[in-house]
Amino acid sequence: MLPASDTAAYKRKLHGWLSYAFASEVFVIVSLTLFLPICLEQFARDNGYLLPDRKERCSSVVKLSQRTEALVVPDVRCVVKIGWAWIDSASFSLYVYSISVALQALTVISMGGIADYPPHRKRLLLLFALLGASSATTFLVLPSTSPMWFLVAPLAVCANVGFGASVVAMNAYLPTLAKESPEVRQIQDEIENKHHTPSGPVLIGEIEPDADDDRTLVSSDATSPLIQRTRSEEEEVEELKAAYDAELSRVMSRISSFGIALGYGAGIVLLIIALIPVTMLHGSTFALRLAIGLSGIWWAAFSIPAALWLPGAEDPRTNGVEAGSDELGVREWDTKREIVLAWKRLGSMLRWTEMKKLRNTFKYLAAWFLLSDGFTTITSTAILFGKTTLNMQPSALILVGILTPTSGILGSLAWPYIQRRYGWTNLKVIVILVMMASAIPAYGCLGFLGIFQGDATRFGGLTTQGEMFALAVYFGSVYGAFQGYARAFYAELLPPGEEARWYGLFSITDKSSSFIGPLIVGLIADTTGNIRYAFFFLVVMIWMAMPILMSVDVDKGRKDARDYRYTAT
Repeated sequence: MLPASDTAAYKRKLHGWLSYAFASEVFVIVSLTLFLPICLEQFARDNGYLLPDRKERCSSVVKLSQRTEALVVPDVRCVVKIGWAWIDSASFSLYVYSISVALQALTVISMGGIADYPPHRKRLLLLFALLGASSATTFLVLPSTSPMWFLVAPLAVCANVGFGASVVAMNAYLPTLAKESPEVRQIQDEIENKHHTPSGPVLIGEIEPDADDDRTLVSSDATSPLIQRTRSEEEEVEELKAAYDAELSRVMSRISSFGIALGYGAGIVLLIIALIPVTMLHGSTFALRLAIGLSGIWWAAFSIPAALWLPGAEDPRTNGVEAGSDELGVREWDTKREIVLAWKRLGSMLRWTEMKKLRNTFKYLAAWFLLSDGFTTITSTAILFGKTTLNMQPSALILVGILTPTSGILGSLAWPYIQRRYGWTNLKVIVILVMMASAIPAYGCLGFLGIFQGDATRFGGLTTQGEMFALAVYFGSVYGAFQGYARAFYAELLPPGEEARWYGLFSITDKSSSFIGPLIVGLIADTTGNIRYAFFFLVVMIWMAMPILMSVDVDKGRKDARDYRYTAT
């Protein structure tokens, strides 16, 4: 049993970590995937003009819709002038998002080595949390009628960069939290006790043969009881080590899953709270700004326990050298040097000679690059499609935002049961989930055919709001399970002892690579004037990942990972 003081200290750290998961995930669910793209589009619309003349303000249509209590969207497009270019109002949102995730990638790569150094980890987390939360909260004081309305773009960029960078620092605590858990510490203590138990002269080789000694020497016969006892101790140690690895994996998964569940729950709660003012204000621009501002306030408020309870430089346990820190604790700290080293290290990891050693790991990362981009783009495109094409009110889009994470929780619980029922491998489950996800944009493509639309009915091909609600439930159940299985499968292809480094690369691919999809969707919307054409691109992007994913040799990948040794330049 651990001392009560150690148990209490561990609980404080764990609660601090969980509190930040509870605080930050709200920004993703409420703002990043729902209100932020809508608000950016609305800011552009409030300051845009109708094509082809570019003389009539787009806001005149909004005023008309408020008088008639029905959203009226003209056949012509709404464009806004940014610098010298005229940009579609929907594309403006997508371009801002693309810029934000690109800058997020640069930031995450640059800070990777610094976040691995424990005394600076907490400072980075709080610094980027402050950047993100304050940027989101500033939406409350920046109306779309302001001559400085375009500042909404850098605010959105800073909020997303702050979130991504702070989560990298938060995730760096996860291995340490799992190792310090009471269950894992108990097994570790048992292993240390076995190693330190004195065996005296009962072990072979500890009594040197002596011709003048009348004592009976230890027999080397395999049937000797002493030999049997010695081998039994070795077997017990090996069993304890296996139990330690298994328990560490279970505890890490449990902490991570609990953090995700808390974050999803917090997002759903704030969405329900935001539904009241957004509905009362009839989806005005202020209502959208209010929802984003509330997510920033929530983010800042619930980060306070993390600031108080997470270990930092003042904790003596964080001043040592951890895995992946490159002995930073024994040399003078230089932030600029660490940023340069982080980029050099990434370059070394991505050398062709290193990639060949772990070809199956990199195959999966290539597939994950496409899939994470595709899933993220499906989310942002669907929200903009619902607003601009299906004319969905913000209150209806909030309901979509509630249905998606709720069904995501249910899907993540149901799919492990389905897997056990049919005995599927992790790879097979991922392939099935990807195929199911590709059906969503494929269904949207059917809207061009009009084969389900009659004189009295209009249904099919994502042409009604009811279909959007149904697809939100369907997509959420697929996406929630996909995220869990994607991380679990990746763990099977990682070199032992280098999990943090490679999960950093996975995080970069996951959070910061998905700027290509929104960028291309924005170009499609600008070129065609119809965002529905983006569904064809999404189908192609997801299906491009399928042959790469199915070519991953899991058994060979595991073996290569066990034999891998990192060689720095």
